[in-house]
Amino acid sequence: MAQMRASYACDPAKSRGRHHPQPESAMRSAFQRDRDRIIHSSAFRRLKEKTQVFVAHEGDAYRTRLTHSLEVAQIARTLARALNVDEDLAEASALAHDLGHPPFGHSGEDALSESMTDFGGFDHNAQTLRVVTKLETRYPEFEGLNLAWETLEGVVKHNGPLMRAGDDPKVLPWGFRAYPGWKALELHTHAGVEGQIAALSDDIAYNNHDIDDGLRSGILKIEQLMDLPLVGQVFRRCRERYPDISENILIHEAVREMIGLMVADVLEESRRRLEESGADSPDAVRALDQPVVAFSDGMTESLAAVRRFLYANMYLHYKVKRMKEKGKMVVRDLFSAFLSDPMLLPTELQREASGAGAEATARVVCDYIAGMTDRYAIEEHRKLFHVEGWG
Repeated sequence: MAQMRASYACDPAKSRGRHHPQPESAMRSAFQRDRDRIIHSSAFRRLKEKTQVFVAHEGDAYRTRLTHSLEVAQIARTLARALNVDEDLAEASALAHDLGHPPFGHSGEDALSESMTDFGGFDHNAQTLRVVTKLETRYPEFEGLNLAWETLEGVVKHNGPLMRAGDDPKVLPWGFRAYPGWKALELHTHAGVEGQIAALSDDIAYNNHDIDDGLRSGILKIEQLMDLPLVGQVFRRCRERYPDISENILIHEAVREMIGLMVADVLEESRRRLEESGADSPDAVRALDQPVVAFSDGMTESLAAVRRFLYANMYLHYKVKRMKEKGKMVVRDLFSAFLSDPMLLPTELQREASGAGAEATARVVCDYIAGMTDRYAIEEHRKLFHVEGWG
């Protein structure tokens, strides 16, 4: 039986369209088509070798940007189905949300941002827009993936509105302003329900799976979690319910239960907000002064405590921090070398660059580095800076 679409859901048949008009597919909706374009993109495949928390080559069991994005998409589909909105749009927004991330996670982003200070800066969310509207070169008729307006909106407004009505556009990172159609994306409003779902699904995924990876790496211990709100309660319940299970199964069961509790919390809070808002269309949702997809106040407080714990005990752990600093060093060194001598770039990129130190060269270098996987960046650094890289 077909799912009844809520009045506030985005309807692919009523999409605002694509920057470059194209005939619709006879077999797929506009949002299904976008999902498929994202999955088949080069940038999506490269996420398999990009850091989530642990550098991608440190172990096969840890999450990468790719596995994280797939987990976010799975949660987004669940939420979208329960709220009677478009699952395909929520999934597409979730799958695309990290396409602009450089190698080495947030440390790589910090290094690129510092390197680009004099050239318009770097923002991974803006870089995602740049990837899907320009850098992916797969089609003869246009640059980028030519995604539907609603999918672009979900990607761009991943963390809410980017500006207030009347703001100077200079408040936006350069990557947003570089897109010719940025004004049409209505950056002063919230995303539709599906885009908001993708954002909350990201929070659910990384909070739980960072705990999972931290425990499996040995950096975190279960006993450290027992005083955390929600997390400690779930682990205690699982121990009491299954006293003889292994630690490996205990971790999986507890993380599974926490995800379920967070999803249930989002659904309850979001249904309440949607009902109280009276929003009866996607545009009515966008015009509201607060998001309609959200955690309850109690869950928000619990997650804030979890994030503080993870920062203190995992993200700043010396083993993680050492790898982050190495990643920063690799990015800074590569940027400096390529900017000072563009002839070190691959031949096809040399044609796009300008002279040494020029802004155009900096943008080419930034795009090149941002698209690298951890492994590729390390190999490029080895070739440029280590004697054993000769040849």
